[in-house]
Amino acid sequence: MTAFAFGLVLTAAFIHATWNYLAKRAGEGGAAFVWLFAVVSCVFYAPVTLFIFFWQKPHIGSLQLVFMVGSAFFHLVYFLILQKGYRVGDLSLVYPLARGTGPTLSTLVAILVLGERPGALALVGAFLVAAGVFFLSGGSGGFRGSRKLGVGYGLLTGIVIAAYTLWDKYAVSTLLIPPLLQDYCTNLGRVIMLGPVAFRNWGDVRKEWRIHKKEALGVGLLCPLSYIMVLTALISAPVSYIAPAREVSILIAAVMGSRLLAEGDARRRLPAAAAIVIGVIALAVG
Repeated sequence: MTAFAFGLVLTAAFIHATWNYLAKRAGEGGAAFVWLFAVVSCVFYAPVTLFIFFWQKPHIGSLQLVFMVGSAFFHLVYFLILQKGYRVGDLSLVYPLARGTGPTLSTLVAILVLGERPGALALVGAFLVAAGVFFLSGGSGGFRGSRKLGVGYGLLTGIVIAAYTLWDKYAVSTLLIPPLLQDYCTNLGRVIMLGPVAFRNWGDVRKEWRIHKKEALGVGLLCPLSYIMVLTALISAPVSYIAPAREVSILIAAVMGSRLLAEGDARRRLPAAAAIVIGVIALAVG
């Protein structure tokens, strides 16, 4: 992985943790909140997307359109499941499981299907990231009792993350769709697909905007930015490196949780977060 790609991924991780913190603070917004911040993203990023489109003049054929629509669908499912997971489970449980399952699956599929061959040190790094995520979420205790629903949604979210990571990797690196355009179409697709639901429940949309305007604006601006940076890194770096390296956001989110949300259990979180950091360094070097 190049230093440029690594820098992009680390910056994106910080931004990703930040918008998840804002989304969690918004509470149980559901589909209304997902639709709102998608609209914000579309409005804010429209000028620069149009500039990129007319400047680069990318080839957009039928296959490219299929991948744009497919990406919109995957990301819509991702946000809805994630929101549901936050409704029934803790942030410190759902987020680590989702972010840990996704890159682990992405790495395995990239090796088995895409033919990528990461070095031994990179594989050790990926293992450390996954192990750190596991213990950060509570170890085997996270799979018992009242945490069961949260664990289920976290794992399901991770599966969707793996799917859209591999899907979008092909879109930007093989089909040569500009990352900004690819991400913009996922936001526009969510606005269109959720439009009927939003208009049928317009009262909920207005309520979410009134109560959580700042959160919707923050997520709408930061969420696309973090993923655009990841897609840019994916152009020149393998999925099996990029996907696990993104998970340094778990360390950042752990700090945000303990400092901003008054979450405890530092004895478990700090060693697990340290394992993730070591794993990310091993990925970059390997």
